[in-house]
Amino acid sequence: MSKINTSSLTFKVIAGMVLGVIVGLIINLGGFNVDGSFANTYLVDGVFHTIGKLFVNALKMIVVPLVFFSLIVGVTGIGNLGKLGRVGGKTICLYFLTTAVAISFSVMLAAMLGIGEGVNAVSDTSFSGKEAPSFVDVVLSIIPANPIQAMAEGQMLAVIFFSIMVAISMLMVGRRAQPLIDGAGLANEVMMKMVQIIMWCAPYAVFALIAKSVADLGIDLMIKLGEYAIVLVLCLMLHLFVVILLILKAFTGVNVKTFMKKMRANQLFAFSTSSSNATIPVTLRTVTRRLGVDNSVASFSVPLGATINMDGTAIMQGVATVFIANMYNIDLGVTGYATVVLMAVLASIGSAGVPSAGVIMLTLIFGQLGLPLDGIALILVVDRLLDMIRTSVNITGDAAVSLIVAKSEGEFDIDVFNDPDAGILDEDDSVSVDIKTE
Repeated sequence: MSKINTSSLTFKVIAGMVLGVIVGLIINLGGFNVDGSFANTYLVDGVFHTIGKLFVNALKMIVVPLVFFSLIVGVTGIGNLGKLGRVGGKTICLYFLTTAVAISFSVMLAAMLGIGEGVNAVSDTSFSGKEAPSFVDVVLSIIPANPIQAMAEGQMLAVIFFSIMVAISMLMVGRRAQPLIDGAGLANEVMMKMVQIIMWCAPYAVFALIAKSVADLGIDLMIKLGEYAIVLVLCLMLHLFVVILLILKAFTGVNVKTFMKKMRANQLFAFSTSSSNATIPVTLRTVTRRLGVDNSVASFSVPLGATINMDGTAIMQGVATVFIANMYNIDLGVTGYATVVLMAVLASIGSAGVPSAGVIMLTLIFGQLGLPLDGIALILVVDRLLDMIRTSVNITGDAAVSLIVAKSEGEFDIDVFNDPDAGILDEDDSVSVDIKTE
């Protein structure tokens, strides 16, 4: 029996998550989370909220520069524009494939189980739906009129496009652009070091984020929506442990147990932040340092995946649509289900990689099918916790596709993948500054 490394970052993150659940339950079940109470004011909405928000902000702080520099390094590292087209084509096709499979399977399972049938509960709250962007708007947002503004606003599709265009232009300029390419590589190393620094705060931030989420969720409301939540979690787990791993095994032949073990810490980060974008730095480090995917592929596939690969979000949208339709006794029919699949794929691509963005995108699907927007208010009750799970599914899919594409391009190091200690962070790792003197 192997000894548990209590000094590892993974162990600390798990410990923080467990303690967060315990503390959150004590606050919730003990009735300490009422408005105006000391626990709610100074702990839940005070200390926990502040620590969690600072951690998420720290990750988001480096997302844009990390994506910008890593994409430049990745594209210029490929070197061949023809190869770049192959990598991009494979990545996008695989992301679309996994998303389509995810939504089709979830809609079929939810419809077969008849979730929401006979439910007459109506939420007292109302949901003010925001106008969801159309497919045309999503396409138009790819090319930024102002790349600096796009970076400031975190418009990831625009940032990705601009970064790729800069890198392609560098390749076309040739050797004269080498100093810029080298500079981007150095900047990328600096960003990765910053990721390492931020990750040392993760256990404390995970504790705060989980404790706040559990303390805020009412047990009674969770019970009322238990049917929806159970089916959604079932769909997410089947997609994670069956669909993604089968595709990964079929295309690469790697040990899926090793893959999941190395993704564990990354999944916990995604679970605690509920943001694919905020998890980009951690995912990128895991894919390159732990899984053995070359940076030339990972720096392209991971940021793109965080933007357009929303398997977990698509599953939620499918299950939620069936649940609300059944609850209001609306028969979607075969055409309606087909529309759900198509619209959920498009909506998941247009979803931002931030907490609960998928719920906002539900307005697009509900509006198309004529479902009452008030039903989304019920989904909001348990969405925060379920959003954590589906974000973990999203980033696992990003990593799997990255590995598949890298394997097909010969940019995958099997020795790094099989090495259990490759890229691991523990107490022996230290953030040091070397000062050289002449």
